[in-house]
Order: sequence, then structure tokens, then C-alpha cells
Amino acid sequence: MKHYLSKEKFEELKNELETLKKEGRADIAERLKRAKEFGDLSENAEYSEAKEAQSKIEARIIELENILRNSDIIKKGGNKGIIEIGATITVEKSGKKINYTIVGSKEASPEKNLISNESPLGRAFMGKKVGDKVQVETPKGKSEYKILVIN
Repeated sequence: MKHYLSKEKFEELKNELETLKKEGRADIAERLKRAKEFGDLSENAEYSEAKEAQSKIEARIIELENILRNSDIIKKGGNKGIIEIGATITVEKSGKKINYTIVGSKEASPEKNLISNESPLGRAFMGKKVGDKVQVETPKGKSEYKILVIN
């Protein structure tokens, strides 16, 4: 699966990966060492918790490596005439102007008007031009958007 990330998000995930590999693993190793000193591992809650934390860290490391290996950096300001990932658009809905930025699913944050290219609204906008009208089915019914500006 291809992941679309801004340069900033890519760097953030890369830094998280490095931190987990260095500090996270070292912390877990220390916790495991301390827990083993308590004796019988079969009834050792500290050991069980450390092993569970280790499992979570290793799973996150694998996930981050996969995301970074299969990601494309979003280029801002590509094709100004057509909506694509990375575009910031201004649309009109029911007389109200709204700005959205189309991002990959890992960066989506609807409360900040960062919408995923995979969301119903994001998919509807992709490939459209200024002046186009887009209808999107929502739980409240159909919503219509008119595209005013593409950056």
C-alpha cells in the first residue's frame, strides 16, 4: 500500500522510528533486566508488562518501517489546475467558504480541514477543476460543493 506523506510528516515518522530503535529498545532492555532480577518469571508482573511493552514497540517499529519504505512525499503546488494530493482548495458549501488540504490518510485531521485522498470527500475532489461542482453523500444526505480556488 502506498502512503502519501508531507515532507514534515515523513521526517516526524523517521524521527519516531529512530527514537524507538535507540531509546525505546534500550529502555525495554533495562526493564526486562530489572524484572528478571525479581526471580520467577512465570508470576512476575513487571516482566510480563515489559514483554508486552517490547511487543508494542517492535510492532510500531515494523509499522513505521513499512510506512516509510512505501511512502511518496507530497509535492506542494504541483498541477495548479487540477486537485491532487497536496492541493489546498477553497470550496463553497451552502454559501459558506471552506478551505481544505488534501493529504494522505496518515495525516488526515478533519478538525483541521486536512482531508484524506481516500475519504469520500477527498475522493470526490480529486481530479476536479475550479468551477466544478461536487456532490458527496453524507450521513445527513447529499452535500454539494463548488470548487473556487486550487493552490
